[in-house]
Amino acid sequence: MRPVAICALFCAAFTRTASAEGITIVLDFQGPRNEQSVAEMKREFEGIMKASALAFDFKSRAEAGHESFPNLVVVRFKGTCVLKPIPYLMDERGPLAFTYSTDGEVQPYSEVACDRLTQVVRSAMSGSDYAKADLLMGRALGRVLAHEVVHILTKSGDHGRSGVAKPALSGSQLIGDELQIDPADVQRLRTDQ
Repeated sequence: MRPVAICALFCAAFTRTASAEGITIVLDFQGPRNEQSVAEMKREFEGIMKASALAFDFKSRAEAGHESFPNLVVVRFKGTCVLKPIPYLMDERGPLAFTYSTDGEVQPYSEVACDRLTQVVRSAMSGSDYAKADLLMGRALGRVLAHEVVHILTKSGDHGRSGVAKPALSGSQLIGDELQIDPADVQRLRTDQ
């Protein structure tokens, strides 16, 4: 199975106060999702990012409402973020997510292509994996989210050499038992705050 590109960068500066005040991540689901997968996504993301020593708080778009947050990241999840048990043909080309940029500056806005992600996840699953499909989908969502947040917090389109921030991950890496953040990427996160 060939690795799939995680992101393509298209975008503005993120405030340097993120390490002091924490980071609010607004999750904006545009289509169906499974709450068990969302809970697993958050757990996976927090496990990956714990080495960064940064504090994260998740809000839905409705919860964020008209509040203001000093360090805000908005992630839109387009398509169906539910892993359906019926396999179908897939095309693994193209990014699973991207972070916007404007005039070469990375913005705190990302978008996840859930339909593409479900195809990649399904390609790595065996028969017994379907019994824990929601958990595996959440794990993959958490890893893609961590990848994009590394771009946002480092204000860079650069990728890591290994771990969650490398340029491409296979379906097996997205749902495997463990995928951490490379220590060099942790250092980039700490340096850029």
